[in-house]
Amino acid sequence: MAEVGIDGIEIRTGKLKLDLPGTFAPAQGDDPEKFTKGLGLYTSSLPDVYEDIVTMAANASHRLLDRKDLSLSDIGRIDVATESAFDKSKPVSTYVAGCLEQVFEDDLHHANKGERKFACVAGTQALDDAYNWIRAGRNQGRKALVIATDTALYERDDPGESTQGAGAVAMLIDENPDLVAFSDAQGYGSADETDFLKPNQQFPSVDGKRSMQVYLARMREAMEDFERNGGDTHPDNFALIPFHTPFPGMVRRAAALGFRHCIRGTEVEEEVADEIGHQPRETEFDSHDAFLEAQKEYTETLTETNMYEEWYAETIEPTLAISRYVGNWYTGSVHIARAAGLQEALEDGRDLTGRQLLVGSYGSGAQAEIHAEAIQPGWEDEISQLNIDEQVENRRDITFDEYEQIHDVHNHDESIEMDPLTTPDGEFVFDGWGRMGERKYSYVE
Repeated sequence: MAEVGIDGIEIRTGKLKLDLPGTFAPAQGDDPEKFTKGLGLYTSSLPDVYEDIVTMAANASHRLLDRKDLSLSDIGRIDVATESAFDKSKPVSTYVAGCLEQVFEDDLHHANKGERKFACVAGTQALDDAYNWIRAGRNQGRKALVIATDTALYERDDPGESTQGAGAVAMLIDENPDLVAFSDAQGYGSADETDFLKPNQQFPSVDGKRSMQVYLARMREAMEDFERNGGDTHPDNFALIPFHTPFPGMVRRAAALGFRHCIRGTEVEEEVADEIGHQPRETEFDSHDAFLEAQKEYTETLTETNMYEEWYAETIEPTLAISRYVGNWYTGSVHIARAAGLQEALEDGRDLTGRQLLVGSYGSGAQAEIHAEAIQPGWEDEISQLNIDEQVENRRDITFDEYEQIHDVHNHDESIEMDPLTTPDGEFVFDGWGRMGERKYSYVE
């Protein structure tokens, strides 16, 4: 059976830029290093007045289908993953399909359309659905379009406000893919949690400290489940490890715990033991708390070794190159990390064909998924066609007053009006409300 995976990818970022240390920090009375050194963030991407989850998704999809020379009849399935949906019945995928039908000659009337929700892990779940659909032979030779799109906005003065971001990642799933092929081995960690949720509200309710703890706990469970299902987590197996990235500082913590877990009982642990000793084993301690404290101390010491620093610089750091400048995209964040890592590898001249990625996805509420992907021979050509760096560079820098207005505009309030800060050009735009309160879209040449 042919391999199935991601054949193509496109990214669309919001067209506005909020400078965190230069604009946001002074206005909030915060130390700029709280964001740059603490969170690992420098700027956020925000949507202009005429941008939203539909326009970003449709614009990314349009460019993807165009450059892959596909027609709409080639697509048999559209799944949109989002936690920023504005309708509790009509899925975002139908709006995206309506946009695409404005610019292509054929239609998507025979494509299955849906919407996936499980916080940030929903994008990976949609990839799983597409993979299973194709492997089952129900695609009838057609491809799946999976889109992760979000406006990750928080209530004003919420601790998560500085991690905001907006954008979409469109991925084409097919047999004999050009980018990465999915493996069968998966691992899950899932539990009923209330660390982050939106109970009938636009902005989330977040228990920040609890959410970080849940993230790490579910990731550990998913790693253990991945190993039970045949996955080999030896650190040498993976060229890159893209994590869900709410902010890069969170990934620093996850990576340290992940590396400690992966080297446990291997020759790598033995090698580093000459410098810092072996990992603590719980049987060596009188109490669980004492074991946890020793484990924490070991992990901190481990991250200061040359071995860990070199592994992190090569395997983790490249995956953060985009998120540092666009913020958290919820469902899209791990898929930005994948693209960023591969783009950095291409620029550095690393030959990754045949190497593996270990992808760590997470969604609050809470579920983590770990799976492996094999990098395909066409990856360099595919990644070279991304224009995300150009988009990031061309964003319009906004003042704090403009930021406050934009934040209000995207609260789904029809009564708030604001003139656009940029000019649309060759893209889908939000252009008003319909008779039943629906959002309407058009294509601007």
